[in-house]
Amino acid sequence: MSVNLDTEVLLRLISQLQIRGGAQDLSSAINSAIELWMREQAKLSKGSDPASVRGYQWKTLFLPEGTELRSWSYGEYNYARVIGDEIIHKGKAVSPNQFAQSFARSTRNAWEDVRVRRPDDKQFKQASLLRQELAKQQAQPQTAVAAAPAALSESAILALLAALQVQTQAHAAAPATATPRNPSPGEGWDLPERRKFRYRLEDVAY
Repeated sequence: MSVNLDTEVLLRLISQLQIRGGAQDLSSAINSAIELWMREQAKLSKGSDPASVRGYQWKTLFLPEGTELRSWSYGEYNYARVIGDEIIHKGKAVSPNQFAQSFARSTRNAWEDVRVRRPDDKQFKQASLLRQELAKQQAQPQTAVAAAPAALSESAILALLAALQVQTQAHAAAPATATPRNPSPGEGWDLPERRKFRYRLEDVAY
């Protein structure tokens, strides 16, 4: 099995892993990039083009068509739905803030008050939490994996990974080793005039 990868992109990925430090796992980085792309594609309707996807853009948070909005007020839930490019509540187009305020007698923060359930979500989630998750995702470096004529086999990828690990280890300074002691006697130590100053350690009195 072989994987078609652009050599330049792969080298940039290796360089990025070196900059980030930590565990240098090339396979995991490639898998993460592919999974990120697949998640983005899953958000789109089947057979649709990203440019033609409809929905409501709430600041940084995009609510695709079919998204449900829910607000709690005076013991009951109130609902709105994204239809086309608008949020519709009781037949009228409203903003998230207008929807949050429509049942309240006091000022409300729509990010904290409104719960959202997008078409692929299993349950409602607070809008502010979705915004925080999106900000974290955008802060993480994203590496694109592109197809190219050059084919890299699994063995070549493993070789590149091994070279990366060796290069990373080379940056760490090797601990200094102590110079071994030379037990041989110095020059002239065995001369007759010096032998009289030599004593055995057990003969020395303390």
